[in-house]
Amino acid sequence: MPEARFAAQKEGKAPRGAGWYVLNAREALWGHSEALGSYCTFEGSARFPEVGFNLNVQQPGQPSSMYHAEEAQEGFLVLAGECLLIVEGQERLLRPWDFFHCPAGTEHALVATGEAPCIFIAFGARGEDRSVRYPVFELAQSHNAGVERETKSARSAYRHLPPTRYGKAYRSGDLP
Repeated sequence: MPEARFAAQKEGKAPRGAGWYVLNAREALWGHSEALGSYCTFEGSARFPEVGFNLNVQQPGQPSSMYHAEEAQEGFLVLAGECLLIVEGQERLLRPWDFFHCPAGTEHALVATGEAPCIFIAFGARGEDRSVRYPVFELAQSHNAGVERETKSARSAYRHLPPTRYGKAYRSGDLP
């Protein structure tokens, strides 16, 4: 397998084409949202076909997503800060090095808490025709992480939020 080449932009680097590569998060392209924080996928225009992998930075009070259940397994590892895990109707506080295993079909959302940003890795299986369900859940709504009407449409679930801007530069200070 050859090494992938990079498309260098003033905002950051992105892999171009197939192959292995090494990419520092501070040099990669990021997505930023006023409502949902920042994330780095380490991907270029071609998404990883089998596994999604994100590095997330949420400010206190920011959810990382709307409360949802996916048809694929996911996992979350908190690296710094803390967050509230809302899972299957329960709340759990996650701190550095806590790992949340999320089997397919598990309803969940994470909301940053505390005084400092919450930094975590999120990863999950990918596949074609995978659906996501956004159920109504009052506890999630109370943390700005819930929908008002159940939907299977991400567009509908996130329509009330400002858009996420991807292809942006790393914001200095987001990572320790």
